[in-house]
Amino acid sequence: MAKKAPRGRTRDAAPRKFKKKTSPLVIEKVEYVDYKDVDLLSRFMSDRGKIRNQKLSGNDVQQQREVANAIKIAREMGLLPYARRVASTPRGGRRDDRRDDRRPRDNDRPADADDQTTITDDTGAGDDVVDTIDAGDEEA
Repeated sequence: MAKKAPRGRTRDAAPRKFKKKTSPLVIEKVEYVDYKDVDLLSRFMSDRGKIRNQKLSGNDVQQQREVANAIKIAREMGLLPYARRVASTPRGGRRDDRRDDRRPRDNDRPADADDQTTITDDTGAGDDVVDTIDAGDEEA
């Protein structure tokens, strides 16, 4: 029987070479990462408020540790959010009108004829219907 070739890279293949991303800290020549510098720290955070990893940010180990600690301190001080809400469209085949399929809540329910009590004027003068009261508003 012949041996099958292993999956993935073989030893003969040359490893991929890639250019390491340079850190914004190196570009701007920042010596000290300050927790009060919200503009700088927000560059190292995703749109949801998560801390970006070293590979995405281009930091080395020491820079990443300093940035992460500064972000954590700024979050405790209330300068940066722990998480941000992002409005997005539903994924997959979900329809936006799912809410129509559910039973309406009591406070969202439209006033039906079944829920109303009609008070009539028996004196014979004027209009027959005087007032309409919701069934939930009746007093005992």
